[in-house]
Amino acid sequence: MSIDIKNFIEKNYSKEDFSHLHWEGSFQDYIDLVTKNPAICRNAFQRVHDMIMSYGTSTYTEYKKEITRYHFFDDPMENGKDAIFGIDVHLMKLVNFFKSAARGYGTEKRVLLLHGPVGSAKSSISRLLKKGIELYSKTDDGALYTYEWICDDENDILGGAKTFASPMHEEPLKLIPPEVRKKFLEELNNTIDSPYKLKIKGEVNPACRFILSEFMKRNDGDWNEVMKLIRVRRLVLSEKDRIGIGTFQPKDEKNQDSTELTGDINYRKIALYGSDSDPRAFNFDGEFNIANRGIVEFIEMLKLDVAFLYDLLGASQEQSIKPKKFAQTDIDEVILGHTNEPEFRKLQSNEFMEALRDRTVKIDVPYITRLDQEVRIYQKDYNSETLPHMHVAPHTLEMASLWAILTRLEEPKKADLTKLQKLKLFNGKTLPGYNEDNVKELRKEAVREGLDGISPRYIQDKISNSLVKNSHIGCLNPFMVFNELESGLKHHGLISSSDQLDTFREMLAVARQEYEDIVKNDVQKAISVDETAVETLCANYIDNVKAYTRKEKVRNKYSGKLEEADERFMRSIEEKIDISDAIKDDFRQEIISFIGGLAIENKKFDYRMNERLHRALELKLFEDQKDSFKLTTIISNVVDKQTQEKIDVVKTRLMKNFGYCEICATDTLNYVSSIFAKGDSIKS
Repeated sequence: MSIDIKNFIEKNYSKEDFSHLHWEGSFQDYIDLVTKNPAICRNAFQRVHDMIMSYGTSTYTEYKKEITRYHFFDDPMENGKDAIFGIDVHLMKLVNFFKSAARGYGTEKRVLLLHGPVGSAKSSISRLLKKGIELYSKTDDGALYTYEWICDDENDILGGAKTFASPMHEEPLKLIPPEVRKKFLEELNNTIDSPYKLKIKGEVNPACRFILSEFMKRNDGDWNEVMKLIRVRRLVLSEKDRIGIGTFQPKDEKNQDSTELTGDINYRKIALYGSDSDPRAFNFDGEFNIANRGIVEFIEMLKLDVAFLYDLLGASQEQSIKPKKFAQTDIDEVILGHTNEPEFRKLQSNEFMEALRDRTVKIDVPYITRLDQEVRIYQKDYNSETLPHMHVAPHTLEMASLWAILTRLEEPKKADLTKLQKLKLFNGKTLPGYNEDNVKELRKEAVREGLDGISPRYIQDKISNSLVKNSHIGCLNPFMVFNELESGLKHHGLISSSDQLDTFREMLAVARQEYEDIVKNDVQKAISVDETAVETLCANYIDNVKAYTRKEKVRNKYSGKLEEADERFMRSIEEKIDISDAIKDDFRQEIISFIGGLAIENKKFDYRMNERLHRALELKLFEDQKDSFKLTTIISNVVDKQTQEKIDVVKTRLMKNFGYCEICATDTLNYVSSIFAKGDSIKS
């Protein structure tokens, strides 16, 4: 059946929305709008800050410090396509930059430089900001306006045309004479309740300044009469249309030209206006020009030729640019650049670039060092929606993420702490002798953590390769990814030494061992326990530990009598994680202190919060029930009907409770069974 395009458009396309975004009116109409809503004449920094805040925030506590999560960085505009994970502290610094600039505290006169290793989301943050401000300009809250000159007849001042649009999309209030602006702004700011004040900075661009001057001469200085020639219209920012959003990328040094930033003469118009110094014969189409009122992004900013970097000095500090043959021209825009570490080191060592360094605010964008946040990057790309015909086995993305983070962590200075344990502490797990203050210190002592190591791009590339190579199997498991990650290392362009290669391979071995422990744990839980059984066992253990540490008695739930704490029962759990008799009191006191600390913060204790206790409880239950099921029988050629039924039950539990499919559940059972067949002991 053919689609009736006329009816389809009438139902799905709104002419009213188009008209709303293309509002036009007189200068007085605009003043009426400003009086009702002064926020429409905010500067670029104020608009970007308000845009970020419009998506809302939430807070959480990490290492006893309140962290704000700005929902804008979840990319609600495109359902998380460019979402940023795991670097909330650094994003807070970024938003604080805009907050300070919005209030006029000085950072509005700086270049914002995102600095970090390759693949650390610098470009994603830039894309988000550009995308966000573009969409914000289409909303009523983010509305902004510009102006154009109109004339009923073909006027020579407008070059024979009937209209002449402001080439830099400037704020219409800049047309108000400088001598009366102060009083106008005082009256305007008295009507608003805002942490920042509105300002009108600078003159209009050279072309409009020339036209304004000529019309003022023709009308004997009657400014009101000249304003009748002004038509104000709604301005919608657009990167593709080069309106309010500019992007500059370095090219070959021989082909670089500073006019790409500040515009150039239009030689075709010289014949019309008679001179190449007539501002109407100038194309104000450089990236600084077209990005006025919005954002200009400099990709790999420090790769720019020195001449370009000089242009940044005035653009940032003075908020003006110098087009060829014309006076300084005021701009209102966020200057955003990003660079990697080698380029930034070159800037630091270049004594001639001291002025630029002084005008730069550097925001670090490191790699993620928290496991659960790294996993989110890959879950966004590899899930049941994006891979409808391919199952990703449990722990596959987690193990790739774990290895990536291990390569980014610095070796702990404490001899009793491994990188893997450090990773788990950073991910919210607990270890004896380490509280939030200790973990905070671990963070502080490693100055380069997150600035080196494997990038998410490498992980994504190797997962993609694994999916292609194993598409016929129908399921992707961690071993497939491990093999791909390792085979690609020798061809990795960013590995600079054999020592680094050896370290990465060593971390892969650590990740493989961790996966082995995790899958054994999955199978053990599938064989022996459900969550209720663990909770019951935990409650019983905690009751006995409380009684023991307080030198009290426990009431027997069956007889109702008070009895001594069951030492044998407590030791049967503690021995599973190698808690010796000599340190049992310390372990028990640690558990009670942990529970007490949570109570002070009005948090409820959950056995999953303490990794060692969690593991001990599961091993205890597995030990109690293992005789009813022999793992080694799974790999036997001869399996009786009763055993097969038990195998099917375990497989079903793996699929139902842990996210396995038929293929990876079978593979996992066979793998774990082979480990136990070798007599491998269960590790704590």
